[in-house]
Amino acid sequence: MNTSKCFGLLASAALVGACSHPVTHEAQSQSIAFELLANGQSARCSAPLGPLGRDQIPAQLHDARFYVQDVVLIAKDGRHVPLQLTTSDWQNANVALLDFEDGSGQCVGGTPETNHEVRGSIPPGDYVGLALTLGVPPGLNHTSTELEPPPLDIAAMGWSWQAGRKFAKLEVDPQGGAAKVDGSRSATWYVHLGSTGCTGNPVTGETVSCLRGNRLPLLFERFDPRQDAVVVDLSALLAGSDIGRDQGMAVGCMSGPDDPECGPVFERLGLSLQSGEPLQPGHSPSVARGARP
Repeated sequence: MNTSKCFGLLASAALVGACSHPVTHEAQSQSIAFELLANGQSARCSAPLGPLGRDQIPAQLHDARFYVQDVVLIAKDGRHVPLQLTTSDWQNANVALLDFEDGSGQCVGGTPETNHEVRGSIPPGDYVGLALTLGVPPGLNHTSTELEPPPLDIAAMGWSWQAGRKFAKLEVDPQGGAAKVDGSRSATWYVHLGSTGCTGNPVTGETVSCLRGNRLPLLFERFDPRQDAVVVDLSALLAGSDIGRDQGMAVGCMSGPDDPECGPVFERLGLSLQSGEPLQPGHSPSVARGARP
């Protein structure tokens, strides 16, 4: 099975398993590192981020958390081998939460604990690539944060529509705030990624379906987990956005298909705002392979 065909199967865990050979060797521990950057530097709550956005306004981090699913390592012989996630406060068997805010500085309402790695086990092998998806699986997404175990119990990552999740919560405070159309100002410019156009009430047991899944598949054909990290670049994400003003609806982009701020954000994510599908599967202008911290 070739790489492109196998990658297309990642949305289904059962099909992902078909991409790998049966495990015949004892598994080994493996971690995948993540980094958050702004202007080429680590983005943290306690330090200025420098100028961001098309309007190049100095900003500070307000929040930075996101979920990933379907983490798969690609062996040198082309096999796609799922990483068996270790259960902890940061991940269950299907999804992991990355957290770059520490509650300091402008990250009001955050928590001191952070997490910059996905951890699990995998059969010994020569792994040269990585695939994963930014998101939460549909079967786990539309559940209550009050009833789910970690990492799906975080109220701040709750999505009020159909009890879903924010797949990504990336927020910055531009200097002077963001001017709103009513003349007021918002201290924070928001990027919230989640499924939209959803119908069905999970509270009453109904199956939820969404017009726009807004899950972002990522593929790194070259990735050495011992040396490399998955890098999310705030400068790249906000390159087409004016973070010092908002033209209406939610401040910044909260995945609304009619929100004027969402067009540039989704383009920089690599998602279609209207369909919720990737523009170029496996690729995002805002996520790249970088050096492991």
